[in-house]
Amino acid sequence: MLWRLLLAFVIFAVLAAYGALFILPVWNGTIVPKIFFPLGIGAIALVPAFLLARRFVRPFQDLTEGANRIAEGDYGHRIHGGVWGESRSLARTFNTMSKRLEAQFHQLEADRHQLRTILGGMIEGVVALGPEQRVLFANEAAGSMLEFNPSTAVGRPIWEVTRLPRIQEVLSKALQETEARREELEWKGPTNRQLAIYVAALPGEPTPGAVLVLHDITELRRLERLRQDFVANVSHELKTPLSVIKACIEALIDGAVDDIEARKPFLDQISEQGERLHALILDLISLARIESGEEAMDFQDVAIEQAVTDCLDRHSPRAEAKNVQLVAVGPAKSIDLWADEEALEQILDNLVDNAVKYTPEGGTIRVSWCENGRQAEIQVEDTGPGIPERDLPRIFERFYRVDKARSRELGGTGLGLAIVKHLVQVMKGSVKASSSMGIGTSFVITLPQSRNE
Repeated sequence: MLWRLLLAFVIFAVLAAYGALFILPVWNGTIVPKIFFPLGIGAIALVPAFLLARRFVRPFQDLTEGANRIAEGDYGHRIHGGVWGESRSLARTFNTMSKRLEAQFHQLEADRHQLRTILGGMIEGVVALGPEQRVLFANEAAGSMLEFNPSTAVGRPIWEVTRLPRIQEVLSKALQETEARREELEWKGPTNRQLAIYVAALPGEPTPGAVLVLHDITELRRLERLRQDFVANVSHELKTPLSVIKACIEALIDGAVDDIEARKPFLDQISEQGERLHALILDLISLARIESGEEAMDFQDVAIEQAVTDCLDRHSPRAEAKNVQLVAVGPAKSIDLWADEEALEQILDNLVDNAVKYTPEGGTIRVSWCENGRQAEIQVEDTGPGIPERDLPRIFERFYRVDKARSRELGGTGLGLAIVKHLVQVMKGSVKASSSMGIGTSFVITLPQSRNE
């Protein structure tokens, strides 16, 4: 533009010089040749023409440069506009536009950062797909669930990021039908997971992409199975004593009630099964309170030796009836726990009661305790048949029985060890079990010592 204006000014000056030939034909008293006068005027006009053209074109060059800088991302760039009123007005309009663009892009960047922060902090996995099913965004949760690196997945097709065929099937159906789909699938990797996947196509014709939302429902399904097992086990535990009671009542109604000798066994059975039902209900209520946190704990100093002695005294009649020896072994120094006295009593009763049930005649049950730093350990050992290694991780589950037939024959609710585990955890302790088949089983409880120790 500068050179075009400059050329126009020079041509105008030459034409003006030719016109002047007819008015001023004399230069220093001589006749000036017609060819040299216009050329001289053109040469003289070249410099002011150049300066004038440059000043006129400069605002437009600034405008072009500013537009290029904004296109390159330099939002908020300002221009001056030169000395011309029209150019200054154009510069003010440009600067206003630039300022608004800067504010809008800053807001967009803040919103984008906020959205990424929100999506990154979600426990659900989120994957955004663009054209050709290429990854536009994936948060850390999605990468953890599908085992890929979100930072390197952007720009790659989803089928390269994850090899799970079911995701491809659900995604293809959602894109074809343009309707949201939800399905559950199993991810078999180093860690098996159950995932719920929700796919929604982005609006448009054709659709430009889709959004995948992943939920890890592994724990939910595990809890659902536990709930189902719990309901089944409770139903069975209630059904067995109720069936016995019903059978005894029917026998009494049929005439056994009139026979003094015959009715006593039936009445004994009804009483025994009633006590079993009562114990089951009490254990269920106790376990529910402990798990819900409604069980109030009264923490105080509790002497281990006294608690163990009282527990063994309560179980000594049953142990003597089976010729089982109860032994308490502890250090000379008294050790106090910071615990709830009733909870500790319930823990010891459950462990010693189980030991008495499963220890054969002539066996020994040994309860010992010692210090372990700021903790104290109580160990209950028996010389029973032992627990298979495969069953040890599950013995603290509700209603789990190693030998179901023998356990029900010996009585019990199947909740004792579950109650022990929860009570110990509430008191900031731990419990573990070890066993050797044919030798016996050992339970070790670790609880905090008294604050005065």
